[in-house]
Amino acid sequence: MSRHVARRDPRAHWLLLGLGLAVLLAALTLNGYVTGLGGGSGRAGSDVPAGPAAAAVTGGGPVLRLDGDRPVARTMPARTIALTFDDGPDPVWTPRILDALRRNHAHATFFVVGARVNEHPELVRRILAEGHELGSHTYTHADLARLPGWRQDLELDLTSKAISAATGRRETLLRPPYSSVPSALTADDVTALRRSGRIAVLADLDTRDWERPGVPAIVRGATPAGARGAVVLMHDGGGNRAETVAALDRLLPALRDRGYRFSTVSEGLGTAPATVPAPAGARLGGLALRSVQLGAAAIARVMTVLLTIALVLGLARLAVQLVCARVHLRQVRRRRALDARVGLPVSVIVPAYNEAANIAATVRSLVTSAYPRLEVIVVDDGSTDGTADLVERLRLPGVRVIRQANAGKPAALNTGARYARGRLLILVDGDTVFQPDTIHHLVQGFADPAVGAISGNTKVANRRRLLGRWQHLEYVIGFNLDRRMYDVLGCMPTIPGAIGAFRREVFHGVGGVPTDTLAEDTDLTMAVLRAGSRVVYEERAIAWTEAPGSLRQLWRQRYRWCYGTMQAMWKHRRTVRSGGPAGKLGRRALPYLAVFQVGLPLVAPAVDVYAVYGLVFLPGSQLAAAWFGLLALQALTAGYALHLDRERYGPLWSLPFQQVVYRQLMYLVVVQSVVTALLGNRLRWHRMVRTGEAAALIAPGPAPRP
Repeated sequence: MSRHVARRDPRAHWLLLGLGLAVLLAALTLNGYVTGLGGGSGRAGSDVPAGPAAAAVTGGGPVLRLDGDRPVARTMPARTIALTFDDGPDPVWTPRILDALRRNHAHATFFVVGARVNEHPELVRRILAEGHELGSHTYTHADLARLPGWRQDLELDLTSKAISAATGRRETLLRPPYSSVPSALTADDVTALRRSGRIAVLADLDTRDWERPGVPAIVRGATPAGARGAVVLMHDGGGNRAETVAALDRLLPALRDRGYRFSTVSEGLGTAPATVPAPAGARLGGLALRSVQLGAAAIARVMTVLLTIALVLGLARLAVQLVCARVHLRQVRRRRALDARVGLPVSVIVPAYNEAANIAATVRSLVTSAYPRLEVIVVDDGSTDGTADLVERLRLPGVRVIRQANAGKPAALNTGARYARGRLLILVDGDTVFQPDTIHHLVQGFADPAVGAISGNTKVANRRRLLGRWQHLEYVIGFNLDRRMYDVLGCMPTIPGAIGAFRREVFHGVGGVPTDTLAEDTDLTMAVLRAGSRVVYEERAIAWTEAPGSLRQLWRQRYRWCYGTMQAMWKHRRTVRSGGPAGKLGRRALPYLAVFQVGLPLVAPAVDVYAVYGLVFLPGSQLAAAWFGLLALQALTAGYALHLDRERYGPLWSLPFQQVVYRQLMYLVVVQSVVTALLGNRLRWHRMVRTGEAAALIAPGPAPRP
């Protein structure tokens, strides 16, 4: 219904959006994989034990080579202690443990987690610089024996890359997580160690310091019997290690007094150094890995912040809506107590383009109105389905038909306004049906001379199908709760095209219906506020309208609404510096629209990706509690909104399904609209195909109810 020039809609942005969401999901998945780190010596995964390992492995020393035909197990020489620390590097406890070792002139071996190496590479460099040695503790502290072969290789390869990027060297030692002494090894453990190709370092003495049993218990657990040498298992990460630090300051002097020396594993056994120079490819790969990991962590933090902000804003919006709804109820009671019985002449203007399915019911509902001083002007905008002829054949009193060449809905409304004789103008869509008392209730607010326009209450007539129920809930919950809030705050940005009333002088004073935006109803309402007039909401003025009956039609309608609303917001952006009603529009309504109609929907697809990530990496009980909690809050809000509109609660059953399909469609509409606006494309009018369901539901009774 317009002469807007149509261009081909951009399509590449959908590919970019899909790629962006895929990258986001991959980043979140990586972060979930990395941050799912354990600690301590408790066995991960299933409690079902595997078969025992060979006696040659379980009965030997803690340092194992399994790459030959026969396993080789070695023990530390007498009076030699190899202190080993797992689960680091930790930004708090690793430096304190290094300080304790330096105070006591001792060296140790640190088995580091690759993901934590990427987070704190400076600590790994310090470990080597102070004469200690490094070994692998896998990338995510994963139980190797319970992983498939490809995952075992990945855990070790990523750890090597992380160490290579941080230090320029590669490790040859491995301590598998959740391991302790050789006697606890299973056949699966041995298979995983053999596959690794590394020297496995277990322990003679497990201090179980991760349980925090107290400093004396840790000291006893680390003290060998007699003059035996030992590999001692301790931790520098995975939790609070204050007891471990204190135990070192007691253990090391005491054992030194007994003639013990403290060395790295390799030094104590007299073997080659535990690290070798890393090739350039490994260093570059490690640097890339670190960048990806840190980037994924940053994205996860940003998503957490965005989700928190969205939740806080959503709850704040709901609180404001509910408070304003209560205030609006009190205001409405005062208005009705002062009902002045406005009876000014009214002209109802109905723009019509191919509205044969509904126009008869629309016009009949108008002329049977209980309001006495009324004329109806139907402006046929070049219809090709006989709309004008149909109205003329009705021969209804007080109804005029004006024909014009197709020029668009705004032009049709302006044509009707030029012919109108009433002091008040009511603009009605060609698929809308009024109740007998609708016009009376709609115009009573004009008793206040400061009121320049009044919004009615639009209801969905074709709500028998699921899509109709969803739109019905949207109208009642979103649109009408918002209108009550806008009314209280004095910043109503939109009078719906289906039902709105204007003072004649205000309408012509702002230049009539604007033709340079697609949301002409929003543009016109904002212009009225800019002119200094108030815009209010009358919930009793009910209009039944036919909502889109298919997802394709809904998309086209909402695409036009969203794009047109953004046009109107940009057009009236300078009202932020104005006073009076215009200032309330600029400082209240426009920021609200920018946040809740544009901003949050734009980030909503990313939030949905975060929800998918949560299904995999977050505790299911917490996720379910959050989802059902929000759903219950929405249901309570919807129930209250339905109560305010005196509607049945039956459609509430469709609310959970609305969150899965309908909500995503509305978000994608905003994405498409923003892209169209940024690229400067002009959007043509999309006319909805009428089915006549509204007319069938309303006609022929004079007081229609669905």
